[in-house]
Amino acid sequence: MHIIDRRLNPGGKSFANRQRFLRRARAQVRKAVRESSSHRSIKDAGKGGEVSIPAGGVHEPVLRRSSEGGVRDYVLPGNKKYIAGDTIPRPEQGGGQGSRASDSGEGEDEFRFALSDEEYLDLYLEDLELPDLAKRQIAGAHAVQWRQAGFSSDGPPARISVPRTLRHSLSRRIALKRPKPEETQALREEIERLEREGGHFDELIKLRADLELRVLRSKRIPYIDPVDVRYRRLESTPKPIARAVMFCLMDVSGSMNEHMKDLAKRFYSLLYLFLNRRYEHVDVVFIRHTHEAQEVDEQTFFYSRETGGTVVSTALFKMEEIVRARYPVSDWNIYAAQASDGDNTSSDNAVVLQQLRDVILPICQYYAYVEVGMDDEEDAPASSGEPSTNLWRAYRRVSDDAPFAMRKVRHRRDIYPVFRELFSKRPEGVGADA
Repeated sequence: MHIIDRRLNPGGKSFANRQRFLRRARAQVRKAVRESSSHRSIKDAGKGGEVSIPAGGVHEPVLRRSSEGGVRDYVLPGNKKYIAGDTIPRPEQGGGQGSRASDSGEGEDEFRFALSDEEYLDLYLEDLELPDLAKRQIAGAHAVQWRQAGFSSDGPPARISVPRTLRHSLSRRIALKRPKPEETQALREEIERLEREGGHFDELIKLRADLELRVLRSKRIPYIDPVDVRYRRLESTPKPIARAVMFCLMDVSGSMNEHMKDLAKRFYSLLYLFLNRRYEHVDVVFIRHTHEAQEVDEQTFFYSRETGGTVVSTALFKMEEIVRARYPVSDWNIYAAQASDGDNTSSDNAVVLQQLRDVILPICQYYAYVEVGMDDEEDAPASSGEPSTNLWRAYRRVSDDAPFAMRKVRHRRDIYPVFRELFSKRPEGVGADA
């Protein structure tokens, strides 16, 4: 009887076939996942669901057997419309996709299927990373790596070393002078020859006694003894790991209306999901600021309705304070993501720029600034000719060599493309840009 464990498979589906299909159609599925992401709510950001890909983009392998060179004309059983030799007209344009009749054209239905949460997140986040994750250290590390460290006389069967076991067995048999099987067989053949010839009684008695002794020694000295068995010994050593902290700085002042706060929350929700999914040793620090800045928990960061004036520098000073208290620059990779509407007290802009240039950027691996704004036309993209805010103009003065990037977001559909631009894998660091 054979028992096949399919408990991890989706109900009614073949897991192996499903994975093969995803590998073949990976490019189309990845594109469909990213397009569907722009229409999701915050709470559904990390959930799976249905996606659609063009049926023509999926080529299923087919095996056909034919004795006529691979091309064969035939009529399927049960056909009542065609006879052999008839031609079949092409389907109408957009068949299965359009709503109006047409006298020409062709098309295919979309192929829809459901992705699990794991599959959805793997496809969406597979080519994102934190830039320049370089500082690695061992102290306090939870990760270990295993390496071979000699051999031992006990261990699990999976780690048995056959060459080393046979080597010990051979050494023991040589030391104890265990008779060789070919020598014992030759002695038996010699006894049989003498018995066929007759006579030689004294010699036969001597050879039989020798044979009995050899058989006895072979039984007492086994070919492989438990003392011969050796197992590969593994030793664990601490593995250097990269520890990182992400500072999330969000403006919640009175100038941030609900639309802007919603955009900022969507960006941070996606960032939080990305960090928790891809990295095990990443701390996330949430800082909200009005005219004052404070470190808050996740619930307060996303759902508190506190508001007030706008002094952006307070968030940068709070970040510096937390870094000095808890995150030594020598041990931690420090990142920051700031979301604001760009409004700031005029007298504070110079302070913000100085704090960013002199303190924050020198200790940061990467700093991302996302400016959220109003989208007066719901379906229109943000105008490239719109006036810059005072905070945007201040940040434009940051050096191009700094690990700094800035983007604008006006509509929720822009969140995902902007996020991918900021955290896509790149060979070199990015500079400030408009």
